[in-house]
Amino acid sequence: MKKIIKVVAAIIENEKDEILCALRSPEMSIPNMWEFPGGKVESGEDMFSALQREIKEELGCTIETIDYFNDHTHEYDSFTINLIAIKSKIVEGTPIPSEHSTLIWLKRDNLSSLKWAPADIPAVEGLIEELKK
Repeated sequence: MKKIIKVVAAIIENEKDEILCALRSPEMSIPNMWEFPGGKVESGEDMFSALQREIKEELGCTIETIDYFNDHTHEYDSFTINLIAIKSKIVEGTPIPSEHSTLIWLKRDNLSSLKWAPADIPAVEGLIEELKK
C-alpha cells in the first residue's frame, strides 16, 4: 500500500482579489508545476498550525488561517497525497520563495492558465467555481 501524506495548502488572497501561486522548483518532486504553498502536517500538529509553520518556513511571512476550503486525495505513482486547502491571509511580511522557483499573484479567472500539480487541481476548480456564484 502506498504511503499517504497529509499536506496542507494555503489559498492566500490579497486585497486585489488575486491568489498566490507557487511554481515547484526542478529539484522538488512533481517539478515545474504550480501549487498552493504549504507542506506536510507533522505528527501532533493540527492542520491550521501546520500551515502557519510551513508558510513561515517556505515564504518567510505570517498568515492567519481563515477557513477550510477543500479536501482532496490524489494518488501519484509512488505515494498518495491528502491535500487540505485552507483559505488564509498574510498578516505580516511579504512572501519570498525559498523552496519554489517563483511566486505569482493571479486573478481566479486566470488560474486555469497554469499547469497545476494534479493534487491541487480540485482546489483550483473550486476557486474558479466561486466566481460563478
